[in-house]
Amino acid sequence: MIARLVLQTVVWLACMGALLFGAAGTLAWPAAWWYLIETGALSLWIGLWLARHDPGLLAERLTPIVQSQQSRWDRIFMVGVALAWCAWLVLMGFDAQRFRWSAPMPVPLVSLGSLCVFLCLFMCRYVFQANSFAAPVVKIQTARGHKVIDSGPYAYVRHPMYSAALLLFVGTPLLLGSWWGLACVPVLAIGIGWRAVREERVLVEQLDGYTDYTTRVRYRFIPHVW
Repeated sequence: MIARLVLQTVVWLACMGALLFGAAGTLAWPAAWWYLIETGALSLWIGLWLARHDPGLLAERLTPIVQSQQSRWDRIFMVGVALAWCAWLVLMGFDAQRFRWSAPMPVPLVSLGSLCVFLCLFMCRYVFQANSFAAPVVKIQTARGHKVIDSGPYAYVRHPMYSAALLLFVGTPLLLGSWWGLACVPVLAIGIGWRAVREERVLVEQLDGYTDYTTRVRYRFIPHVW
């Protein structure tokens, strides 16, 4: 499974690199290299930790984004997310390097972007520690004894991984130096917000105790906001 983790990570980084550098028209883009190194290193760190502490969850995280157990809406959503992510990377390559539509990103904001990416993946590590059922697709994992998780970050918000994703959405264009990429963040946030609402409908209908959990933990992404 570790070999599969490494292979999938390398392929994922290679695809992102091809999109970024292809759109940029150059390999001389230090921010993109750092983005790939940072995300790749942290992803491997999390994966290796899971291999030791929760191999069942790692196996789930390595499964395809489209599965037979998913609802049809989630299969369509995940394909749309993959396409939107690719288009977003291409846009940022065009914007920050090839055509330079944006004004240069101030160095403090670039550094903030790198910090946001780090915090996103660091938060994901604690989400996985708390929730062994954090699969990449919306489904009830009956065979693994799926149950409601209300400890760790789940004691504060119902979807802490989506909260972490918001940091990635903000950090990526800041680090890469793309104001146009940053302008897309509200659309991405609305997208995962829509998915969270649909996901909760599935959990309320199919997972015992989830309705009670939503009454105890009122907020989805950000405490006292939403």
